[in-house]
Amino acid sequence: MADISCRSVRCLADRRRRIRAFLRLHRRREQSVLSRPVRRGRPRGSGQESRRGYHLTEDLADHAIDWIRTQKSLAPNKPFFVYFAPGATHAPHHVPTEWADKYAGRFADGWDAQRESILEQQKQRGVVPPDTELTARPDAIPAWDEMDEALRPVLERQMEVYAGFLEHTDFHVGRVVDAIEALGALDNTLVYYIIGDNGASAEGTVNGAFNEMANFNGLAAIETPEFMAAMKEKLGTPEAYNHYSVGWAWAMCSPFQWTKQVASHWGGTRNGTIVHWPARIRCKGEIRSQFTHVIDVAATVLEAAGLPEPTFVNGVQQSPFEGPSMMYTFDDPDAPERHDLQYFEMAGNRGIYYKGWSAVTQHSTPWLPNEELPALDDDVWELYDGTTDWSQAHDLAAEKPELLASLQRLWLIEAVKYNVLPIDDRRFERLNPTIAGRPQLVTGTKQVLFPGMKRLSEHSVIDIKNRSFSVTAALETPKNDPTDGVVIAQGGRFGGWALYVRENCVKFVYNLLGMSEFVIGATEDLPSGTHQIRARFDYDGGGLAKGGDVTLYIDGRSVGTGRVDGTQPMVFSADETTDIGDDFGMPVSDDYAGRSKFNGRIDVVQIDVGDDDHSHLIDPAEVARVATSRQ
Repeated sequence: MADISCRSVRCLADRRRRIRAFLRLHRRREQSVLSRPVRRGRPRGSGQESRRGYHLTEDLADHAIDWIRTQKSLAPNKPFFVYFAPGATHAPHHVPTEWADKYAGRFADGWDAQRESILEQQKQRGVVPPDTELTARPDAIPAWDEMDEALRPVLERQMEVYAGFLEHTDFHVGRVVDAIEALGALDNTLVYYIIGDNGASAEGTVNGAFNEMANFNGLAAIETPEFMAAMKEKLGTPEAYNHYSVGWAWAMCSPFQWTKQVASHWGGTRNGTIVHWPARIRCKGEIRSQFTHVIDVAATVLEAAGLPEPTFVNGVQQSPFEGPSMMYTFDDPDAPERHDLQYFEMAGNRGIYYKGWSAVTQHSTPWLPNEELPALDDDVWELYDGTTDWSQAHDLAAEKPELLASLQRLWLIEAVKYNVLPIDDRRFERLNPTIAGRPQLVTGTKQVLFPGMKRLSEHSVIDIKNRSFSVTAALETPKNDPTDGVVIAQGGRFGGWALYVRENCVKFVYNLLGMSEFVIGATEDLPSGTHQIRARFDYDGGGLAKGGDVTLYIDGRSVGTGRVDGTQPMVFSADETTDIGDDFGMPVSDDYAGRSKFNGRIDVVQIDVGDDDHSHLIDPAEVARVATSRQ
């Protein structure tokens, strides 16, 4: 048994008493508050994220290479399985400047011309039939010539950054492949390289975004063409949270119609895939045209490894795989198609593929959150013959109504079979746990947090937006050094807030979209010893995104006041989190950058929210748009 001194026991007892006293002092009546869906899991990092020049794709590639080498070192004759899925090229588009600069001037002709160029290259490389036609531009997407001339250089840079980001990703995927080759294992390794994310993302607004969080907060209008022009050189750097224009997303889906989220058309579903396995696949550089789907990959891997489909995993009975193996296509380009039926659905956009034919209907538009949706029964269906019209350019619905009707019925059969029905195109209602009947993690008007809690997603912390709130911490300062570090931080470089201490000065900072920082500091130093510090934010009210007055306290005594002129009404970040005693990821404020770890001891932190909540004023469609765009 460990020897515990009486002094240690007294210290522990004193700490418990302080925590209990703190909780009693700040206990409030609990009441329901508007909550958000909770993401499962917690971000994990390598500890290098703050390193200058750090990039996630490079870090993931390093980890994958280390793991593969370890497996082949410890068990050289045993097969390995790696699922390497970089965050690229999802927004924000971040890449070292030299990669983006390679493409300077390459996109000056705009997205209409880019689509024509892409299709021509696709034909030259044989990845599309020579008679493939370019589909028409939807009315919802402006032509390049319609864009503001002052904005066009910014739009060009958006695409230069994205192209560099894509090449940078390809380079690091190549590093993983090279590592396998260096181990002598590449010839007998089945490699699947799936390129795309259900079509290019059209969630960056018509003008694109310097900070995507502005759009998510309904404040995209503050990113004027003049502002975007001033920020052009920062696109792709850690100072931006950028996304390209809807027009570029459409161009990246050439020659098809539409984009990601529009699961009805090929632009929202069809992606190129490379399969490499020299020891088994005899042909090289050939094209396969049989319809296949991502659900076929697992069956292919099992067949390649000579493994049966599992019926039980960890004691849980498994549903049978829906997709067939693709291996039958490897050696026979003319083999009859085995995956000849597939349904699609997202946000009411629906489609079905059957033996070369496609019946589709586009119900909602990704970048138009407030559009008035038609009744599902009023959606207009289109019909395409994939055997002669590879890009879905010619709608045959009027010519073959009976075939269209039969495919619509087939879609319904598949939808029943795979639990797609009933289709619910509501967004806010489905995302709201109270209305949808799902459990919710955070309720009431207060939340108690403890040291060591970190990387908490925004939805797992009580919502302080559009209302008054206070944050109080019981802590002990270091004896021989100035007190420094973060007590609590939520969000990061592109929006958030923090309570921290800088050289004995208690401070509160509110970062508005990375464009304005409001810092309020105490007028006297935090003394050494055990104390409570508090920041109280009194919301102005009268609507969303308003400002408020901040008051700082030490042991209940006012020690400073200040003003926050505006706030974020919807979301702080898609990836930054809440941390106690430190600020992981990018700091909310440069004032404590590089020295964010609190050098004293934190007993407990409590957030209390007021009853002046204005969240009911948020347009439900905006909530849905934010949640969908963050996927």
